Amino acid sequence: MAAKILANLIVMGSGMLARAVVQAYRQALANAAKSGVTHETLQNAARRAGKVMTEQEARQILGVSEETAWEEIVKKYDVLFEKNAKNGSFYLQSKVHRAKECLETVYSGKGEGTAPS
Repeated sequence: MAAKILANLIVMGSGMLARAVVQAYRQALANAAKSGVTHETLQNAARRAGKVMTEQEARQILGVSEETAWEEIVKKYDVLFEKNAKNGSFYLQSKVHRAKECLETVYSGKGEGTAPS
């Protein structure tokens, strides 16, 4: 008998908790819509879901500016990639590689310098 009462309390409590979470989420969305954050948040979530690196992030990782020639970007990539290969940081090595890939698409689209191979 006590187990049945305890089970009912748990079910009722979890139902109330679920409704409270849904209500709080709806209120948060309403507040975000009022402040104009919703659209920006959705864009950021979509970008993160796609795991697409932005050009700005790629330039920060490689330490280059918009005026930097492609050859200089490749040199910086080689140095950073090798440093991270020696130190064993696969995560950083991957970030450096993704940054180069991102900038390859930018530079091949612009047709500047020698296009990436």
